[in-house]
Amino acid sequence: MAKTLTLVDKQSWSQIVWGNAMRLVPNLAEERLQWLQGLDLVAGVDEVGRGPLAGPVVAAAVILSPRSDFRWLFHVRDSKELSPPEREELATYIWRDALAAAVGFVSHTSIDRIGIAEATRQAMLRAIGELHRRPQYLLIDALSLRACSLPHKGIIGGDARCISIASASIVAKVARDRYMESHDHRFSGYGFARNKGYATRQHLEALRRLGPCDLHRRSFNPVREMVAARDPV
Repeated sequence: MAKTLTLVDKQSWSQIVWGNAMRLVPNLAEERLQWLQGLDLVAGVDEVGRGPLAGPVVAAAVILSPRSDFRWLFHVRDSKELSPPEREELATYIWRDALAAAVGFVSHTSIDRIGIAEATRQAMLRAIGELHRRPQYLLIDALSLRACSLPHKGIIGGDARCISIASASIVAKVARDRYMESHDHRFSGYGFARNKGYATRQHLEALRRLGPCDLHRRSFNPVREMVAARDPV
């Protein structure tokens, strides 16, 4: 891994030395609560891509074994805290070693039609449905899935507290980044390989110069304002 982490406590709220600062990192406490009740198939669920101006929202679900003892587990963080090479490396380990992992995509056109909140839930449901092992319990970052019949718990800040949710955030982030990179040449000029559809200064400048492309979310400003100005009612 690119950063050197020194493990202080493997249980409960673990602490690590990272530079000169002590940080709290994800742990398996929430998973263990369910494992102790005989529920071995606990899936962590998270999404990425709620905020960008272009591209899909992507969710992932990851089931870790109660007997997991992989060294890479102690490097798992919320995907936002990791560099792209770290996320890529960890995603490889997660796909290889997890009991099950899956992703769910909801397109930008669906986001425009049903809204980002519902699109996020739909992406999560798709990821859960794609798992090749049916989970017995779900740990979900922040949200509650009323449409899901499985017992579940929404955890505020779950990607910073729970290893399976953080693992899902990594898998989802890598999958979405690859999707945006794969569309960079098709929609050249917007810098999707770099900005992944987020509203960076370079992306906003490209939008003003080129206007929206087919991958942009028409319901998100400033794209919505540009479309309205171009096609007034």
